[in-house]
Amino acid sequence: MAGLVNTFGAGAMTNSIREIRDADFLFVIGSNTSEAHPIIAMEMKRAVRNGATLVVADPRAIWMTGIAEEHLQLQPGTDVWLLNAMAHVIIGEGLHDEAFVRDHTEGFETVRDAVLSYTPEKAAEVCGVPADTIRRVARQYATTRKAGIYYTLGITEHSHGTDNVYALANLVLLTGHLGSPSMGLNPLRGQNNVQGANDAGASPIYYPGYQRVDDEAVQAAYEKLYKRELSPIPGLNLNEMMKGAGSKIRAFFVMGEDILLSEPNVLALEQRMDDIEFVILQDIFPNETMRYADVVFPAGNFAEKEGVFVNSERRMQRVRKAVDAPGLARADWSILLEFGRRAAASRGLDVSVWDHASPKEIFREFSASAPKFAGITHERLDAGTDSETDGGFSGLQWPCEDENDPGTKYLHGNGILRGKGLLTAVEYRPSMELPDEEYGLLLSTGRTLYHYNAATQTRRDEGLDAKQSEAFVQIHPRDARKRDISEGDWVQISTRRGSVELAAHVSRQVRPGCIWMALHFSEARANILTNDEGDSITGTAEYKVCAAEVTKVSSIEPGFEGIFPGSYFHEGLRGASAENAAAGEA
Repeated sequence: MAGLVNTFGAGAMTNSIREIRDADFLFVIGSNTSEAHPIIAMEMKRAVRNGATLVVADPRAIWMTGIAEEHLQLQPGTDVWLLNAMAHVIIGEGLHDEAFVRDHTEGFETVRDAVLSYTPEKAAEVCGVPADTIRRVARQYATTRKAGIYYTLGITEHSHGTDNVYALANLVLLTGHLGSPSMGLNPLRGQNNVQGANDAGASPIYYPGYQRVDDEAVQAAYEKLYKRELSPIPGLNLNEMMKGAGSKIRAFFVMGEDILLSEPNVLALEQRMDDIEFVILQDIFPNETMRYADVVFPAGNFAEKEGVFVNSERRMQRVRKAVDAPGLARADWSILLEFGRRAAASRGLDVSVWDHASPKEIFREFSASAPKFAGITHERLDAGTDSETDGGFSGLQWPCEDENDPGTKYLHGNGILRGKGLLTAVEYRPSMELPDEEYGLLLSTGRTLYHYNAATQTRRDEGLDAKQSEAFVQIHPRDARKRDISEGDWVQISTRRGSVELAAHVSRQVRPGCIWMALHFSEARANILTNDEGDSITGTAEYKVCAAEVTKVSSIEPGFEGIFPGSYFHEGLRGASAENAAAGEA
């Protein structure tokens, strides 16, 4: 994410979701889109039916690879090799947009020189994607006008995640795929309001609207608004906060998050939590973190409160209360205002800054303080949208700078927001942990179709739980045979941080030498295993790659019929997966 903000001046999709259906080339990398973003995946499927070329880069065979023209099944953690090799081809064959690069970018020479040694042949040795395939995909991407890149956590959850994003941004800028419909760089957000949280300044380096905390003019404006001095020093990122628990951090206010399931190297975090002096938890259901809570604030869910959500395409939409919250539960905004008033009063501070009577008043203050959002109000959102001009969608997309601004369907249409796009040279850096004699496999983690993140809500739903009720690990047949593991066997996965036990799913979805498991299951927490070493810029932990080993604990039970839902996969994927793995079996 940091790479996208620094390069293009906005931390969001450059395009709109509806534009995906009109794209002619879709490059999906590090995104299991059909399971993690099914609505966006529908638009991708529509584009493919309309004749678009879909290329998926992912270490696993997933549903989307079953309809893709190319599956780049790269070794986990080698994205920079793949992307730099594509840039090598584009520049070397003169396929870059010379006019766009000259007029709208800076740093071309540094990138040109950096990718010179990243030949497709060398890339094939490192990342496992054939050189001819790399050339073919690079040429298709560069020569197709309406070409978009779509990525998620498979790109960012690495110790070199920012490098991955820079390398993607380089491809966009080299080819001029920016500032028009159906082309650009699009991070797909993972939940209903993660974009809104970022927009609102839930970040250690930004106030609302991506205004930096160390900008003196911005600082002065917020000090006037909040009626007190504010620190210009950026705060701690999430990884730093987790590692500082009990030392730098003496108290936690955890809201809508189950950190003892979702954070990496979670057993070490549990030990540090014992030294935390005070923990407040604000949520709608009990979770693992509640074991450490001193105070619990029962919150209302999305249907029990008013407000605004922001989705992946920067669209701000109204949320309207449908039912009352049960018992003592209150809307988040109500809890936070009351907490703020009492905290301010206890320190003798001005409590008037907390005197908001409604979400409408809160949003008015928020949008007025951020130029990108200044034209968006509850009144405009309540008025609806012309279905003919905006595809039938309600809400407004930022930037929207005044009340006459219709919003922005795609970014950079009037020039790159930061002035010029920054081409940034990146060099390949291996993941923090690679297989060795003790831990001979690479573990990656992710989501499944039937559950979401900590599964605080989805595992309470009988239908979803019936579809997928148990944790499992995917292991390639070759690796399973070496370890005498059969389908359904109970196995133990171990890393340098801990171990979990769960069922084995022998599958050609994963590459030989790699295993994969979902993060949703509290009884087999994937994040007991994952590495908390983070990206040097964002601090994002390396959830996607760590060294692991699998050993059999007990054999399959008689009469076992499998716990892995057959409807989970696209029928066309089965043959494709077997074909991809044929060379590995030989």
